[in-house]
Amino acid sequence: MTVPATRNDLMIVNMGPHHPSMHGVLRLIVTLDGEDVIDCEPILGYLHRGMEKIAENRTIIQYLPYVTRWDYLATMFTEAITVNAPEELGNIQVPRRASYIRVIMLELSRIASHLLWLGPFMADIGAQTPFFYIFRERELLYDLFETATGMRMMHNFFRIGGVAADLPHGWIDKCLDFCDYFLPEVAEYQKLITRNPIFLERVEGVGFIAEEEAINWGLSGPMLRASGIPWDLRKVDHYECYDEFDWEVQWQKEGDSLARYLVRISEMIESVKIIQQALEGIPGGPYENLEARRFDRVRNIEWNDFEYRFISKKPSPTFELSKQELYVRVEAPKGELGIFLIGDNSVFPWRWKIRPPGLINLQILPQLVKRMKLADIMTILGSIDIIMGEVDR
Repeated sequence: MTVPATRNDLMIVNMGPHHPSMHGVLRLIVTLDGEDVIDCEPILGYLHRGMEKIAENRTIIQYLPYVTRWDYLATMFTEAITVNAPEELGNIQVPRRASYIRVIMLELSRIASHLLWLGPFMADIGAQTPFFYIFRERELLYDLFETATGMRMMHNFFRIGGVAADLPHGWIDKCLDFCDYFLPEVAEYQKLITRNPIFLERVEGVGFIAEEEAINWGLSGPMLRASGIPWDLRKVDHYECYDEFDWEVQWQKEGDSLARYLVRISEMIESVKIIQQALEGIPGGPYENLEARRFDRVRNIEWNDFEYRFISKKPSPTFELSKQELYVRVEAPKGELGIFLIGDNSVFPWRWKIRPPGLINLQILPQLVKRMKLADIMTILGSIDIIMGEVDR
């Protein structure tokens, strides 16, 4: 019997683009020496749909249904940034009730996004049970979204100057019930996962990012806060009405995959606190203000007719973007989601550049996986939390 000779040369392996743990169509070309990762090259672009060029050929209202396809698990944030940019450009005031409704929807969306990060992340490292648990809570969230917006995932709910519709009767009580139900469930996740020795073995010290490194790579969101930097745009930029609520920025010092898990779990609890305060203090008043402003501009007398104003609202509100440029950002579940917008005195944006948190956070992946084991790629990639829709746009 001949003994096979040990091979010393390196092996190049394709992971993805249809590997279930890639969370979408990401392809990694991994160079291996046995089980050790020598090099890793991410290949992007399999889900590129030209979202920025589409935006430059649509009015904002026409473009709103598209934006939920960037990060399709945190859809409210993509809508929020899409209307925030023109609002700042035109200095449009959002009524307080609309701002409260927005905050409630954004925080519910943050919880939904973190839940659908947690389940597959746990499945990636070998724990199937949480994957089923998170869908139980997520369905209840989507029921709330469906009741308020008419759709479960792609809501098309935000508008320039407010939101598309007021909250339906009884919705606030249902949302408060969800908050009361959800907090014990998060405690259940923590009991099941946080001190589990197998889980800790897989995540502790894996994918370490130092504080300075996180800043130099331009990381944001839980990736940055897990490395010891309490930076949250809700506190920094004071957008919407977050300053009116009592909540804390969640952060950790360790900088590994466990720290990123802990930050996201804590953020879900903080989001519930914000939602509860917003529901209890929501003011009355209008839920949007653009229609009134638009009809004040007597460009076409017909627009002020009863039929146009109160029966059909036939034309979509064509909102002119003034000739200036600005950058607007929100704290999405995955990090800083920004838009660079250039107006040109036209209803179409002259330039619409998206700054997706997933793409910027993904840059550090090759550095994190070098000198790790092949199985650690799943842990590290999962802890980054990417959605290929927004990475490729």
